[in-house]
Amino acid sequence: MKDIVYDIPNTQASVRRHTLAVIVDNEFGVLARVIGLFSGRGYNIESLTVAEIEHDKKRSRITIVTSGTEMVVEQIKKLLDRMVPVYKVHDLTVEGAHVERELGLFKLVGVGHNRIEALRVADIFRARVVDSTPESFVFEITGESAKLDVFAGLMEPFGLIEVCRTGVAAMSRGKEGV
Repeated sequence: MKDIVYDIPNTQASVRRHTLAVIVDNEFGVLARVIGLFSGRGYNIESLTVAEIEHDKKRSRITIVTSGTEMVVEQIKKLLDRMVPVYKVHDLTVEGAHVERELGLFKLVGVGHNRIEALRVADIFRARVVDSTPESFVFEITGESAKLDVFAGLMEPFGLIEVCRTGVAAMSRGKEGV
């Protein structure tokens, strides 16, 4: 996925999208503390996913997508690294090639021509029908966030009424792990 770079007027810094993988203790309040770090400083979280990764060690992985200047992202990483329940902080964007995927569910309501066209577009995007009634469809699609954005935009004219997205799951490529 290509980085989105925004130039901030009157500055030399540019805003860049970063995907962070944070390994934490799976205990009460950790997620709230991580989110509090972002909200307390006015940083935006574009996507957030959390799941237990090591049951025996009671560790979870928080994947956060955020945007900021290099200085802001470095500050976020340092602050996260200092938190007691945090074991590791990885900036997958900086560390090298990585894979990002997101799952989305899209509900469309429509009949006749709109229904047929929605099925055609879904086929092009390799979206699966996971629920169908005479008046509606629920499509499931997996891919990069940009793919889901485009799919949603194309489905709007055909009766898109609801979207549910998981947030980004990301992993570095190659033999190294977090």
